[in-house]
Amino acid sequence: MIEVHDVRKKFGAVQALGGVSFRATDGQITALLGPNGAGKTTLLRLLVGLLKRDTGTITIDGADPEHDPMAVRSNIGFLTDQFGLYERMSTREYLRYFGELNGMTPQAANARIEEVSQLLVMDDILERRSKGFSQGQRIKVALARTLLHRPRNLLLDEPSRGLDVMSTRALRSALTALRADGCCVIMATHVMQEVTHLCDDVIVIAKGHTVAQGSPQQLCERTGIANLEDAFVSLVGTEEGISA
Repeated sequence: MIEVHDVRKKFGAVQALGGVSFRATDGQITALLGPNGAGKTTLLRLLVGLLKRDTGTITIDGADPEHDPMAVRSNIGFLTDQFGLYERMSTREYLRYFGELNGMTPQAANARIEEVSQLLVMDDILERRSKGFSQGQRIKVALARTLLHRPRNLLLDEPSRGLDVMSTRALRSALTALRADGCCVIMATHVMQEVTHLCDDVIVIAKGHTVAQGSPQQLCERTGIANLEDAFVSLVGTEEGISA
């Protein structure tokens, strides 16, 4: 479980986050929605402990990423927009390397590589070097790395960007399996179809503030608008919504 209360963060004169609060529970996929510049990426980096918050509290399975970063990072997977692939390594070599960094034995790493390869449907690229990989293939490798140490909490920054139809289906299937396994998943995305069909809960932020939280249906009911995309625009486009 991930809990955030009144988290604020400034960069110089820029107030990136001005008061974000929410709870993301285990066994659910929670969407993080907001316009560009709303503070989504800053929030994700605070959650994993890459940035320090100015005020507020964050706990991930009871641990504070600022005060106990190793406890948090051992049980969290973070997929960013920077994949950091080593182009001269094959996918298997790359994943084995990160398995060792996470303290896995070679035998355990190899077994887990086979599991995530099957989960993400990536057998065809396991023995290939990543140089020349498509965007979708690169995302698959980065997501496999994120899942390798069996984290119970996942932070995904637009995981479906650049994916083709088949890769998107594989991603959705993988996330559904992780949810069924009890993982807590937070996914920043702009794809409303994914939110509608995949996510149990939605956190909406705008101008660094929490605007609303609820299921897609609840957000539509709150705004009186049947279409989630239109409901989202209504929530982030009014001063009333930002102060809610």
